[in-house]
Amino acid sequence: MTEQTGFDLFPDRSVVALRVDGELKDLATTVTETQTVEPVTIDSEDGLNILRHSAAHVLAQAVQRINPEAKLGIGPPVADGFYYDFDVATPFTPEDLKAIEKEMDRIIRQGQRFVRRVVSDDEARRELAAEPYKLELIGLKGGSAESGDNESVEVGAGELTIYENVDGKTGERYWQDLCRGPHLPSTRMIGNGAKLMRVAAAYWRGSEKNPQLQRIYGTAWPTKDELRAYLTRLEEAAKRDHRKLGKELDLFSFPDEIGSGLAVFHPKGGVVRAEIENYMRERLIAHGYEQVYSPHITKANLFETSGHLQWYKDGMFPAMHLDEETDAEGHVTRQGQDYYLKPMNCPMHNLIFRARGRSYRELPLRLAEFGTVYRYEKSGQLSGLTRVRGLTQDDAHVYVTPDQVKAEVASQLEFVLETLRGYGLTDFYLELSTKDPEKYVGSDEAWDEATDTLRQVAEESGLELVADPGGAAFYGPKISVQARDAIGRTWQLSTVQLDFNQPERFELEYTASDGTKQQPVMIHRALLGSIERFFAILLEHYAGAFPAWLAPVQVVGIPIAEEYNDYLGEIIARLRTAGVRAELDASDDRMQKKIRTHTQQKVPFQLIAGEQDRAGGSVSFRFRDGTQDNGVPIDEAVRRILEAIETKAQV
Repeated sequence: MTEQTGFDLFPDRSVVALRVDGELKDLATTVTETQTVEPVTIDSEDGLNILRHSAAHVLAQAVQRINPEAKLGIGPPVADGFYYDFDVATPFTPEDLKAIEKEMDRIIRQGQRFVRRVVSDDEARRELAAEPYKLELIGLKGGSAESGDNESVEVGAGELTIYENVDGKTGERYWQDLCRGPHLPSTRMIGNGAKLMRVAAAYWRGSEKNPQLQRIYGTAWPTKDELRAYLTRLEEAAKRDHRKLGKELDLFSFPDEIGSGLAVFHPKGGVVRAEIENYMRERLIAHGYEQVYSPHITKANLFETSGHLQWYKDGMFPAMHLDEETDAEGHVTRQGQDYYLKPMNCPMHNLIFRARGRSYRELPLRLAEFGTVYRYEKSGQLSGLTRVRGLTQDDAHVYVTPDQVKAEVASQLEFVLETLRGYGLTDFYLELSTKDPEKYVGSDEAWDEATDTLRQVAEESGLELVADPGGAAFYGPKISVQARDAIGRTWQLSTVQLDFNQPERFELEYTASDGTKQQPVMIHRALLGSIERFFAILLEHYAGAFPAWLAPVQVVGIPIAEEYNDYLGEIIARLRTAGVRAELDASDDRMQKKIRTHTQQKVPFQLIAGEQDRAGGSVSFRFRDGTQDNGVPIDEAVRRILEAIETKAQV
């Protein structure tokens, strides 16, 4: 039987590892002709993870070269980079990071090889006796003892392995680490594409009961050009950070007096939010939805029926025990019961469906609600408007007959894409989330049928389809629409989810054409996800420069001098009468300061007027990019503004 290594099979330098019979292996692995072998290139998802994990090892080696007393935690790849945790006597400083980067460069240029070695538990404990955190991980071999995803980079396989960094020529060992691998063939393949980014504190294995370690974050890319492009994206993302823009543009805030993750929208932010919701309502009415409302709190048994208390309790706020009555002696005369803030709207919509008899002639029945829900996110996971504890979902639940499922899902997907395009998002792909084998309700047959239906609709849409194994909620598979924003970042937005289970749990039924009682199929559809998160996404997508129809202030009048206030004020009044959000800046500031102020506030249109404009019945248009169109007749100026707003032009 012929045996070859990955180096023999794939001499292309872009190949950094192998997938052998479905498992990732080092390029040095020996394989036989009976095995299925695929190359893993450095620019693939697996290849990037291997590059970044290898860079994490180089980081750890560099830290211990500089500070031999540093104790090692773990160093997994993460989105766009990697990190490594260290137990050190004093926190790392920016100067420390510079020194570590220089040492990393030396290691990379040495061209050290990553060499895998299988060890027994006793051997690992003996060789890593000076590393207390590694010793703890040895007991987690094979994913037992509650090892998490990040720990699995060390001990997730069925055997313990140590990776040694050795001299490329002599084989001399420089450093080693407990690790499952795989790794790059050589540190030289990291090249100039790695950079350390920042330091943070992190509890060992994510628990506050454990010691606090120092975490160094880094990034790594196949080429220096890709690294530069990534850093440029980060700079642009920082400029667009919705938390920064929200403060600068006076849109929203998170008062401490209210609580973490609970936002208030200021008047200007309220305008943008109202426009987002109003457009959504127009679309809902045009597509046959009926609007409903439900309370923010409900008895516990509703969420027991839906399954949320069994499967989602950790994400819910604690129960409130209410309605208990006692007599004068303190004896309970009426038992109380638990109430919960709702984390989802769907159970209440099921009750609306069940409130009276339903006929097949009513289906599809489309119920929609801007329903505020509450989820107990951990404080460390909160992030501006994108991760909050109080959020308003543009929620819809559609009840259909079994033979209507595919057509309705396709219609929902088309509705979603058309509506998102109306907000200015145009670059999409789809993700199909399938059953988590450890967390689902209902029969495998129902799940398979639902998954196949969603897959067919997604494929027929013509959009790219990406698999998300195990990513579904406990009650059904889903298609999610992933949208790329103006700087190429991906956001999960709309979801269309099939549910054969809640109709059964709530005993929902309709009268079929033959007079029999049948169970409907339920479709969960959230188009924007949550209003708060979508607000943040649009704010960053437009970098605060909303198109005129969304802008809090659409037009500002700027008179050259005080004597033109009345002339320009009449034009502003005319615009306001037509429904335009227009203001006159009659302050004592100089004209140039007014222009600068309203440009910074990203107002779409500035109308400037002086003597020549007043004499000619015109205004000068000034746009956000600094360009100007002079001598525009008043009627023409009003027409242009109204047209830009009504057509939702991207200006």
